[in-house]
Amino acid sequence: MSQEYHVTSLVVHASPKAISQVESQINALTGTDIHAVTDQGKLVITLEGETQKSILDNVEAINALEGVLNSSLIYHQVDSLNNINQEKSI
Repeated sequence: MSQEYHVTSLVVHASPKAISQVESQINALTGTDIHAVTDQGKLVITLEGETQKSILDNVEAINALEGVLNSSLIYHQVDSLNNINQEKSI
């Protein structure tokens, strides 16, 4: 059984007053990376994990943060860790 590798991207809309708090809490989650933050409260985030459950748990955690108004899933890819490791060795 091969292990999976999941990558998901989200746009999160937070209250402008809560941006720094939301940003800190998202950064504390395992497998998250914030790529952009606007003054209007939009954050572009990627989530990485070995299971779909780990990704969904992080999405739920982000949506539950105080100050988060909503999030939109933009992209999701699943690949085998074997394929990822083979690409790195090339």
